[in-house]
Amino acid sequence: MTPDILKTIPHRPPFLFLDSIVEHTTDKLIARREIRADEFFFEGHYPGNPIMPGVLMCEAVFQAGAVFLVKKLTADGTSTEALTPILSRIKDARFKQMIKPGDVIDIEVTHSETVQKFHFMTGKVSKQGKTVLTIEYALALV
Repeated sequence: MTPDILKTIPHRPPFLFLDSIVEHTTDKLIARREIRADEFFFEGHYPGNPIMPGVLMCEAVFQAGAVFLVKKLTADGTSTEALTPILSRIKDARFKQMIKPGDVIDIEVTHSETVQKFHFMTGKVSKQGKTVLTIEYALALV
């Protein structure tokens, strides 16, 4: 994982689900994660047929969103050192494929609007160019 991610959000292994930032613009961020066979969650999530839990796919999206927001606010001149990203809403999560050991996933987040301290975002996880998950959510930095 890149040091840039570690400087941006408080998450740490084994509960950090981003390896690198692939692309970052003013309205979106794409992160990448290689799913390794020795991930802690595979021990108990269908032993013999390991599948990444959907809630952890969502968590990867939320973490990418937090990185995006910290970068956006910092670029706008807002200090984010004392702020913690908190999930405040999940809406319309749709799972279309499974993620298995060895898969490389891209996590794309886009910012749609800000209302007070709430940042409304959309996320998409894909592997080999095919959509795995789509989700709408909101984060607050408190």
